[in-house]
Amino acid sequence: MTIRDIPSFKEYKSGTQFNGTIGRTIEESKAAWPAPVRSRKGMPNVLFIVLDDTGFGQLGCYGSPINTPNIDKLARNGLLYSNMHTTGLCSPSRSSILTGRNHHSNAMACITEVSTGYPGYNGNIPFENGFLSEILLAQGYNTYAIGKYHLTPAEQISAAGPYDRWPLGRGFERYYGFLSGDTSQYYPDLTYDNHQIDPPRTPEQGYHLTADLVDKASSFIVDSKQLAPDKPFFLYFCTGAMHAPHHVPKEWADRYRGVFDGGWDTYRAKVFAKQKELGIIPAHAVLSRHDPDVQDWNQLSAPERQLFARMMEVYAGFLEHTDHYIGQLIDFLARIGELDNTLIMLISDNGASAEGGPNGSVNENKFFNNVEDNLEENLKALDELGGPKYFNHYPWGWTFAGNTPFRRWKRETYRGGTCDPFIVHWPKGIKTKGEIRPQFAHAIDMVPTVLEALGVEPPTSIRGVTQSAIEGVSFFHTFDNGNARTNHETQYFEMFGHRSIYHQGWRAVCPWPGPSFAESPASFGTPITMERLQELDAKGWELYNIEEDPTETVNLAETNRSQLIEMITLWYVEAGKYNVFPVDSRITTRLAEKRPELSPNRLTFNYYPDTQCIPENVAVKLLNRSHSLTADVEIPAGGAEGILVCHGSSSGGYSLFVRDQKLHYIHNYVGAQEFHVESNRTVPEGHSTLRFEFESTGKPDIAKGRGAPGLAQLYINDELVGQTNLPFTVPLIIGVSRGMAIGWNPGSSISKQYQAPFAFTGRIHQVTADVSGRLLKDTEEEMAAFARVAMARQ
Repeated sequence: MTIRDIPSFKEYKSGTQFNGTIGRTIEESKAAWPAPVRSRKGMPNVLFIVLDDTGFGQLGCYGSPINTPNIDKLARNGLLYSNMHTTGLCSPSRSSILTGRNHHSNAMACITEVSTGYPGYNGNIPFENGFLSEILLAQGYNTYAIGKYHLTPAEQISAAGPYDRWPLGRGFERYYGFLSGDTSQYYPDLTYDNHQIDPPRTPEQGYHLTADLVDKASSFIVDSKQLAPDKPFFLYFCTGAMHAPHHVPKEWADRYRGVFDGGWDTYRAKVFAKQKELGIIPAHAVLSRHDPDVQDWNQLSAPERQLFARMMEVYAGFLEHTDHYIGQLIDFLARIGELDNTLIMLISDNGASAEGGPNGSVNENKFFNNVEDNLEENLKALDELGGPKYFNHYPWGWTFAGNTPFRRWKRETYRGGTCDPFIVHWPKGIKTKGEIRPQFAHAIDMVPTVLEALGVEPPTSIRGVTQSAIEGVSFFHTFDNGNARTNHETQYFEMFGHRSIYHQGWRAVCPWPGPSFAESPASFGTPITMERLQELDAKGWELYNIEEDPTETVNLAETNRSQLIEMITLWYVEAGKYNVFPVDSRITTRLAEKRPELSPNRLTFNYYPDTQCIPENVAVKLLNRSHSLTADVEIPAGGAEGILVCHGSSSGGYSLFVRDQKLHYIHNYVGAQEFHVESNRTVPEGHSTLRFEFESTGKPDIAKGRGAPGLAQLYINDELVGQTNLPFTVPLIIGVSRGMAIGWNPGSSISKQYQAPFAFTGRIHQVTADVSGRLLKDTEEEMAAFARVAMARQ
């Protein structure tokens, strides 16, 4: 018997009237309690596993030679979908996965770092587009988010908030992961619930983010299950893998020694043949063309082939390592008796990524700053790829291969960017096993499918906010019927001006800036003007019959103009319906777009020690402008050392610090070069102001990856003590993994001059950053004296 079985025990639903009796005394009164939110008996758990940047041809069960036995087992005991689509980019897809609405309806046309001030683009997912976590929380579920989030506006992820668009503000009860788009797997930028934390171990102690995420997911689940074993959970589990940096212990990468020596075309041919054998691709399908942007493997030099093959070995090891830990999570669910009644959906957020460029990269921050990689320098990293020293990414030949059999890749709306792996596993709810489902589906269909499977109606309001209509359609009817028709007949796509639309077996694509970069009339990121849009609509669209030609190899635009015109018209109808306008193909210039600030128009910024790291998007913007950094400090007897202020990681940034009783400044140019200035006198004991100034002396060359040059100067108590010329600086993004910190260097060391965290051993009162342009002026005598000292030290 439970307390609810006792006749005198009464409950009443929230919002209804108290149904007990209140008398003058307890003797003549009868109690009643507000009823807790309880799930219906037998409700399944729900687990979304979201991989990052994993192409259609990269999982073992999709024909790849990469070993993914645990994911393959999910497919073998569940369903493998061969026609699932995403938006072509991470945050937009993730917003669709969680809301059931299109990405422009979610104001998530792109990632939040390049948001703009239009309804479909501002990065603020409307509260009327409720998350599945919010829906299931009201159904009595525990709700957890683990890993990559990347759905909070970039300017809102600081300690100043607001927190209403953090995971805990959108229906998740607990969160552990990183809020940005990517992070080091060894030195991650971790957030626990609503605050930053340091990783529990170091790489030297065996730390890796994927293992940490699985441990935390398991602990969240058992924390509740040991107390409320019948309470179901929704777990949104998002690895940092397979996004750059491709970080994995060397022994995992070494398992693939020699496997990729034949090159990307050999990989494609083998995977395509296996996909046909498995029935994932129709027997009549033709492999898409060799991409014009991808080198002929046989024409590469021996060192290039060696480097590129190793980069793919690292990726493959990373994927197998990720699969291993996904297997640990699945085994954990089986061990506690929850696996059979857990509805699992595994998906990649987009196709394989081309962010490594044609030659790959050992530091993805170079890509974001338009800096070309150097083959000779990259070869020096060969034996350490996958380790904490590098932020590596393979060349886009492997991207092209990873999306076999389709064309192109992430950020574009050919099927290589948008047709992704998708597996459903639910032993208690799905009778069939090991079957392929060819029905067209999209990420927006996941929420309505889950709701139908659970027997839950979409709510009309959440926390007092009237809800918009869910835009996806359920594919629940396909679970036990492989021959069922798709309910999703029309779907638009748009990403950075690259447009396409699916309708009843047809696909029209309008690539921008062209079918490939080699065939483009403009460079990637070139704005689409009205004149150019009209020209594209007249001549730029391609037409494919996907049922006959799933790999988009035969363009029917000229031979079936009526169908093409119908498709173009339909794209405009859908675009108008879902906030797609204005079409915006810009890239780097959107990074610099002014966005709302909590404290606008500031020219001075005061920072303090013992505070959280300040994220990139809300830290003071120092790039390409004159600025100063002034630390107000106390130096104890015998001196002090350590970081005063820094921003970035080993992949790029700056650091102002004291070492060997001297004041130092380092500018780390995208991990490729360090510019160093050191004081010519010691830092005195007692109170001092330690200052760095940068006086811009020229304009940046953003296209060539070079920020503004300038004069770098150090001052101790307003006396010039060191200077050097910086020939160029980081142009666009300081660090891809870490923000600004006072008194310590979180994560990897920004400079080789010290070992992180290198915490300051004196006392910092505050650090002031000034971007007003006001700089200390030196007399000719001071400058001459400094020059004499500098010359004497050569």
